[in-house]
Amino acid sequence: MRYAIYFTPRQDEPLARIAANWLGRDPFGAATRPVEAVGELSAAEVAFHTASARRYGFHATLKAPFRLASNETEGALRAALDDFAETTPMVTIPRLVVSQIDGFFALVPEGPLPALNRFADDVVRDFDRFRAPLSEAEIERRSPDSLKPAEFRNLCQWGYPYVFGTFRFHMTLSGRVSSQESPRLRAAIDSLFAQVLQRPLPVDALNLFVETEPGAPFMVLSHHALGRRPARKTA
Repeated sequence: MRYAIYFTPRQDEPLARIAANWLGRDPFGAATRPVEAVGELSAAEVAFHTASARRYGFHATLKAPFRLASNETEGALRAALDDFAETTPMVTIPRLVVSQIDGFFALVPEGPLPALNRFADDVVRDFDRFRAPLSEAEIERRSPDSLKPAEFRNLCQWGYPYVFGTFRFHMTLSGRVSSQESPRLRAAIDSLFAQVLQRPLPVDALNLFVETEPGAPFMVLSHHALGRRPARKTA
């Protein structure tokens, strides 16, 4: 069993509904749904391009999937998430845009957001005690030879290459797409998400996801709303 700390909008939010229809699965449940044709893309093409993202559900990674440390429990993790969330204010992304990162399409903030990066940094640090060290096999699955030195150090120290200086908030919408296919996929995504992306996105919760067995879909296990209690100020 693996856990992950992600952000995803509430199930009833327009962005969440559109993303679930696009990916063919709502992360608040394991069941898939039939995908539909979008623009010039057939339903089969949409299903093909979203296959890798479908298993994880619509989300932004804050603490990448991890096995629980031997001296920790799920209950302690959920309690720590409650404590962290209660005193951590939400961050608002003024606008998301469609971007292509290393070949895959994702929604990313339109411009730099230092507060969002600090929030992500805090999640990585504060919850690392719950993470079991990576096995050699898990490190190898990350293709360490392809990583930059800073990314490899992050992988060894924090269990994920893209944290702190290499972090980029993104909500994945596809697998890697060839340069020949990119324009058609980009046009379909733009047409589907254009209206909802005009609205700010409040990053207002942490969501604990779970993968119950290897290869199983990641599902929301618990929701932890941010900013329910003001943080204490110390001198």
